Amino acid sequence: MGLFRKKPVVVQATPWHKNGDHPDDGCIWIEGEAGRFMSEGKVVRYYRTPAEDVSRVCQHCGVRMHEHGFIDTLEGGHIVCPGDWIITGVKGERYPCKPDVFAATYEPVEG
Repeated sequence: MGLFRKKPVVVQATPWHKNGDHPDDGCIWIEGEAGRFMSEGKVVRYYRTPAEDVSRVCQHCGVRMHEHGFIDTLEGGHIVCPGDWIITGVKGERYPCKPDVFAATYEPVEG
């Protein structure tokens, strides 16, 4: 097995903390019978699954699942924890990345 270095590729990334955080989500405020609420994000949607209790605590970040997002990737859907980075890859694909992995793999680009 050989050693390999990741090629220097510039990607766009933004941290995600709650619904509407991603600049391409396009969320709007909607007036409903139950009051005012934010529409679903186009990039990171609300996390929900009928078979799971959304008050359950995430094993990765310790935050209730109700506070999480969900994103479609080329490999299928992924849960997005508050604090994860959403990366837009070289072909426009999007995927979440844990903060510690992001910090170890990426550095800011000047200019």
